[in-house]
Amino acid sequence: MKLRGRGIASGFAEGIAFVIRVPFSFVGGADPATGTVLDAATGGANERLDGRIFAFPHGKGSTVGSYVIYGLAKRGVGPAGIVNSAAEGIVAVGAILAGIPMVDHIDVGGLENGDTVRIDGDRGTVELPGVRARPVVSVVLRNGGRILLVRRSPSVGTFRGRWSVISGSIEGREDPKSRAIREVREETGLRGIRFRANAAPIHARDGATMFVVHPFLFDAPSRRVRLDWENVEHRWIRPEEIGRYETVPRLPDVVAAVLRMGRES
Repeated sequence: MKLRGRGIASGFAEGIAFVIRVPFSFVGGADPATGTVLDAATGGANERLDGRIFAFPHGKGSTVGSYVIYGLAKRGVGPAGIVNSAAEGIVAVGAILAGIPMVDHIDVGGLENGDTVRIDGDRGTVELPGVRARPVVSVVLRNGGRILLVRRSPSVGTFRGRWSVISGSIEGREDPKSRAIREVREETGLRGIRFRANAAPIHARDGATMFVVHPFLFDAPSRRVRLDWENVEHRWIRPEEIGRYETVPRLPDVVAAVLRMGRES
């Protein structure tokens, strides 16, 4: 699978991914002499950066961080490449000074520790040779301030028993919005739904499969739902309650993204 982002620092690198889910400061976050991660909040304390593809949402902290990155590279203990969701100046300058290939505008939530990753800082791409893409839609249905969750049947192919929103695979060059409407009709029996917003694709992993999730928000005319075989239970919940449920990967991010777009539209 190849992800297209934005090249920040030129060059090509290949290595094993080290992924954290929180912003990172190189000042205090990594030992400048050894490249060992010190920050326990990352969930990766004592991991080594040297030779790895370091993926994290974005940098933070003091501008001294740029020189820490440069020093790590000069000592041979820095990362082979950097992948960010959104580059900020400290990390970008450090990567350029150090000659570390860097790409941003990548949803790092779809990367996992242990992935083989290839970065092309000139073309702005990140390749995952061991991962295959599967495009899907996820439809958040809203009615009176509540959203619909459904619990997946034991008969479906993935994430049995997990809570989800209405979802389905995109076939070929099918229009995602058309697929979203079709899935709602098939899985709930609802008609007359009204489109409100969509959000940029979100990447969710299941082993060697990368689900490229196209999120949509529709308003439903009622809460009278008729489930088909794909789901066994449904609940209309307040969005802030989603953390109480065992959901499919990254569902809270999908819900937050479309609700935010719905407020902005």
